[in-house]
Amino acid sequence: MYEESERPGDPTPEQVAADLTAVVGRLMRRLRTTSPDTGLTPSQRSVLALLDGEGPSTTAALARAEYVRPQSMRLTLGALEDQGMVARTPDPDDGRQSVVSVTDTGRRTLVAVRAAKQGWLSDAIAGELDGAERRTLAEAAVLLERLVAGGAE
Repeated sequence: MYEESERPGDPTPEQVAADLTAVVGRLMRRLRTTSPDTGLTPSQRSVLALLDGEGPSTTAALARAEYVRPQSMRLTLGALEDQGMVARTPDPDDGRQSVVSVTDTGRRTLVAVRAAKQGWLSDAIAGELDGAERRTLAEAAVLLERLVAGGAE
């Protein structure tokens, strides 16, 4: 007798991973195209979102979190600072460093970007999926969250 996860004809984990990678990539590209023109690069938006979600941080910590060199992060932060999206303050624990945080302008920009993305996705779901499909998608979102939360870094 086969267990639920071992039925003949079920897709392999490798097949599901390949399909999921492809569709998530297309979804991310589509979501990027729905964003208002903020003048921000994807890297700048990523750093801004990280600061908004995780709170103020140093250049070195941001570079580690984004898997880039500190020199690259300094350039990204400089561009964000020039646009008024982030502000630097002296690090209270180490006067040689500064702490970067999101400004009100940066938060407003993130709100607009997120609203545009969520609006497009909500409209797409409403227009393309029936109730049963929306429930299936909601269940898939729970499973994806479990994969992300439990996945090895």
